[in-house]
This record gives sequence, C-alpha cells and structure tokens, in this order.
Amino acid sequence: MDTSTPPPYDLLGVGIGPFNLSLAALAEPVPGLRTLFCDQRPEFRWHPGMLVDGARMQVPFLADLVSLVDPTSPWSFLNYLRDQDRLFPFYFAERFQLPRREYDHYCRWAAERLANCRFGTEVTALHWEAPWYRAELTDTATGRRSEVRARNLALGVGTRPVLPEAFAALAGHPRAFHSAEYLDRRADLAGARDITVVGSGQSGAEVFLDLLRRHEGDDVRLRWLTRTRALAPMEYSKLGLEHFTPDYTRYFHGLPAAVRDALVTAQWQLHKAASAETLAEIHDHLYERTIGRPIDAAPVEITPGTAVDAARPGPCGGLELHCRHTDSGAEHLLRTDAVVLATGYRAARPAALEPLAELIDWDEAGRYRVDQDHRVATRPGLTGGLYVQNAELHTHGVGTPDLGLGAHRAAVILNAVTGRTVHRLPGRTAWTGFAPPGPAGPADQPTPAGPVEQPTPAGPVEQPTPAGPVEQPTPAVPRPQELTRAATVGR
Repeated sequence: MDTSTPPPYDLLGVGIGPFNLSLAALAEPVPGLRTLFCDQRPEFRWHPGMLVDGARMQVPFLADLVSLVDPTSPWSFLNYLRDQDRLFPFYFAERFQLPRREYDHYCRWAAERLANCRFGTEVTALHWEAPWYRAELTDTATGRRSEVRARNLALGVGTRPVLPEAFAALAGHPRAFHSAEYLDRRADLAGARDITVVGSGQSGAEVFLDLLRRHEGDDVRLRWLTRTRALAPMEYSKLGLEHFTPDYTRYFHGLPAAVRDALVTAQWQLHKAASAETLAEIHDHLYERTIGRPIDAAPVEITPGTAVDAARPGPCGGLELHCRHTDSGAEHLLRTDAVVLATGYRAARPAALEPLAELIDWDEAGRYRVDQDHRVATRPGLTGGLYVQNAELHTHGVGTPDLGLGAHRAAVILNAVTGRTVHRLPGRTAWTGFAPPGPAGPADQPTPAGPVEQPTPAGPVEQPTPAGPVEQPTPAVPRPQELTRAATVGR
C-alpha cells in the first residue's frame, strides 16, 4: 500500500455519474477548493445497455452538467458542440432533446478533461477519523492501494437495476435479463420465437419499439405486459413540468414522511411513464405494419393491467409467467421464450460506506435522513459533511433522479461545502404554488423573487461544520414551493 498521505481534500466524490460529474465541473474553477472524484470504471459510461439507436433524452439539452447554474461554464453542452464542430448541425437539427448517445458522449468528453476526475479508482472503504474522512482507494488496473483524506463526501454511486421478487427464480437465466443489459444481451434473444417485455416506463417502451423494428415480417411474437392499467404518457405539459423545479423540491421536503412516501407512488406519471413521442412511434409502426391486413394479423400483444405474480423456467424449455389481470383478478399462465425486464432502478448503499454505518442516523425504513442541502444526518461524533445525489427520492421527491435538477443540486452542495455563495441560485423557479396560503397577517410575506441570500465567509471551509442528526421540521402549513419531474433511464 502507498503510505504517502496527501493533504486533505475539501470534497471527495464517490462515483462519477452525471450528478457527481456535474459537481466536479462546477467545483473545478473554484479557487482554493481541493476536490477529487473517483470511479472504479475505466471510463465514463451512462446506461450503455440502453443507448438504443434513435432513443432521445426526455429533458432539453439545457439539462446538461452546468448550464442551468452557469451557462458560461466551459463544460456546457454548447461548448462541447463548439469543440466538436457540431454547432451548425445542431442548430439545423432543431431538436431540443438530444440523442441519448450524444448525451453519453458529451459527459465522457467532460469527464476525460476534468482534472479532478479519476477513473479506474475504486473507493473500497470510508472511515471517520476526526476531523477527516479517510478513504481507502484501489487502482483497478494494478491493484495498488492508497489513502486520501477529505473534509466532506459526496456519494454519487447511482442506482441499481431492480429484479422483482416474482422473477427471482429466473436470476441468471440466459433469456431473462434487465433492460439495463439490453444492448449487451440482445444477441441472446436470437432464435426466440416469443419475446415478452415487462414494464410500462420509458425503458420498456424503447425496448419494445426496438424489437418491433428488428422483427418486422419474421413472425416472432412480441408481447408488452404492464402492471399499470393504461399506457398513459409521461406528464409533459409546461405547468406540469414545474414539478421539476427547486421550488417543489423544497415544498416536498417540508411534508411529513408518510405523505412524501404516498406522493412518490401517486406521481408515477411524472417519472415512471413513457414519453408520448415513443408511444406514438410504436402506434405508427403497428399502423404501417398492418396496412391491407387485419389489425390482429401482426403477432403483437400489448396488455396493460397485467401483473406477473411468479415466473420460472418451463418444464419443456422456455419460461412460464403466472399472470393476474388487476381489474378482474383472473389468472392465466403465459409461456414465452424470453423476457426483458424493464422494471426500474433503486438506490443502494455502497459497500464502502459500511464502516460508517453506525454513525449515520437512518430513518425507520433504513434510509438516509437528508436535509434541504442534501446532507445526510449523522451521529454527533461524525462532523464531516456527507452528501448524497440520487439517493433521496423519499425526502426530495420525484425530481431527485431528474437530470434537469442535477446542476442545481450540485450547486447547493457546493455552496454548503464552502459555506458561501459560490453559485447564486434563484429564489423562485415556478409559477405554480403547491401549498395552501399561510394565515393572513403582518407575518404573511410573499416569496422573494430575487436570488436567495446565503452566508459568504471567504474561502473553502477549513474545519468541518458540526453535524448532529438533521432536524426535519413538519410545519402545520408547508411553505409555498413548486413541483419537479423524475426520470427513468431515459431522463
């Protein structure tokens, strides 16, 4: 092990997905701020299994790493286009949403150029040794180990694919896999005469559309099962999108925990549905495929309102899905050759965090308690800042995984870490008010329209701010704030 210990970093980022990459980009030009971001992968990759030809982002290009906080940054998407000599092609394309492959390439472009990003470096363990965190690092190519110290941590390890319990018996089956592996495993579907896609979100719609295009005219039966009762499109009205603003995030954070949990489930159409454009493409493809033929001539089934209660390998080969119609309760057995599970993602605790587990103030469900600055509540003995990105859906709402809020969240964290306004943030970001008005009287003041005033001590924090368990007030009348949009893999 390399025993030389460099000076402590002000911020160590664990994982380099789009959100920690945004934090790295916004932190890079700050004078005197020492930051390091590590990822065990050899290079940046963003959902490589779902970079399907023709798939587009569900957010505008301004939802890049920096533009909604600092559009003058050299790490903006427009500057990437300039570097790639693609400004005029992009201008004439007249598309607000990028191809997903281009967003991945843009992020890789930034990651390769940011000096504070280090790939091929796994953070294997995190320890608290007051007044610093001590991080154990391993070079994944050479196995060489080293250590660094940091005043603050930012966890940006992303989410993991969800395999529903009903499909546990198919784990490891060569023809049953999550949509996150779709491009890598698509060849495994060769020879299958009956393919089933499970899941009503954007990933499910894109996989189904890709299979439709690849199997036109070859009589392979394609089936799309969804538990939701309708293939309703994702909410994309202009006022509806105000669910994806910092205002709504603050409003949501002030609600009681039980209300927040219920809202996340009820707001599925904000973050778990497919785009109207993709649904239209599926319909257009089926319409053209059946010109001059009966509608049922195409070997295609689209069946919403159908839950899969159990799945297992069939006795004579293939797979058996035990299905239940959610409205009638009727059950039936479905036999298919292959299953692609577009069943979503879930935040997971990184193994490197285990040495700190006893010092974290978990909630009743074993989740992080997270304050408005995205700082995790810890026991009194741990005074260094511990921040999370895309692990706070239960405290910050459906906008948590949304790329459009990534730069804003990174700026909030950066302001909190430094204790000053490194990036000025707006005080009001939506027209919509989501809370009832407070009681009338002299104390009833309108929400300020100008920038939020924040304390401005000079320079980065020299000592960590003491942090006990986060106090989360539950006011009788939540403050007026706004709404935010969440995302599947496509967002």
